[in-house]
Amino acid sequence: MSLLDNLGDIARQMASGNASAADVHGAYDQVSQSVPPASLADGLSHAFRSDQTPPFEKMVSGLFGQSNPDQKAGLLNQILGSLGPGGLSQALGSSGSLAGLAGMLSGSTVTPQQAQQIPPEAVEDLARQAAKKDPSIMDKAAGFYAQHPTLVKAIGVGALAMLVSHIASRR
Repeated sequence: MSLLDNLGDIARQMASGNASAADVHGAYDQVSQSVPPASLADGLSHAFRSDQTPPFEKMVSGLFGQSNPDQKAGLLNQILGSLGPGGLSQALGSSGSLAGLAGMLSGSTVTPQQAQQIPPEAVEDLARQAAKKDPSIMDKAAGFYAQHPTLVKAIGVGALAMLVSHIASRR
């Protein structure tokens, strides 16, 4: 049975609610090792935008919480880039959970050491505001995390199932 046949079978099982978490994780492992990062990013972006998964900012804050310091800094720099120079000040001023971050995030880029000090809840707020200002942040975050396929499992089984189904339907 080819990968595409197997993916089709798993996608049908997922759609009917008959795929176990182990099936979904196994299918994702096959997909993530077999498709180019751009395909993985496309599937992840689809999951980020879906109304059948948790909101983008929740999934991204979960990924952030599981990331290493370099990955955390990379994501924060993507988000801050989407907010733009004035957007960070506006985001920091409009959210109570971000008030203490102004000094930490005032440089041009966030370092891994700084990123380690940022709580996932603050990333959730920043991601929410970045998505309002620049919806392409979902694609940028998807592209970033497609470079770290093992970490993508942190989005949850439902979102992972959607990602695998989306990739399977495109092939």
